[in-house]
Amino acid sequence: MNARAAGRGPEIAEQITVAAPAGTVYAAVADVRRMARWSPECVAVWVTRRDGGQPRRFVGWNRRGLLLWFTTCRVVTATPGSEFAFDVTTFGQPVARWGYRFRETDGTQVTEYWQDRRNGVAHVLGRIFTGRSSGDRPTVNRDGMRETLRRLKRELEVA
Repeated sequence: MNARAAGRGPEIAEQITVAAPAGTVYAAVADVRRMARWSPECVAVWVTRRDGGQPRRFVGWNRRGLLLWFTTCRVVTATPGSEFAFDVTTFGQPVARWGYRFRETDGTQVTEYWQDRRNGVAHVLGRIFTGRSSGDRPTVNRDGMRETLRRLKRELEVA
């Protein structure tokens, strides 16, 4: 069985360098409520569970044109200064893994990545709620990641 058939597509990633320490960039990304300021699709985040003050589960509200939908998310990796990742589901169906890796350079190299994890049911739900076909998702996500990273950089370098 190939990765696609198992609901695990290839990883799509974009990078940018931010003139800030890795710990600072990690802390900003791990505060998932801030994602609505950077993402062109996410409009709000509601943290539903915390552990030691850190978000562990949250709901992301997303919009594209007139379409509005939500996803439920569970943090799966939270290594300060190194990586932050979460699994996304909708109506109990797997959707994707989103994550961020941080590497100290002259500043911090930030890699945002996405991996499709949808099964057949989630593909149908995605089409209904977002109006997108499965083939559109990688291109749309690359464009969204580039914009998210540009906004993150702009915010953290001004601070």
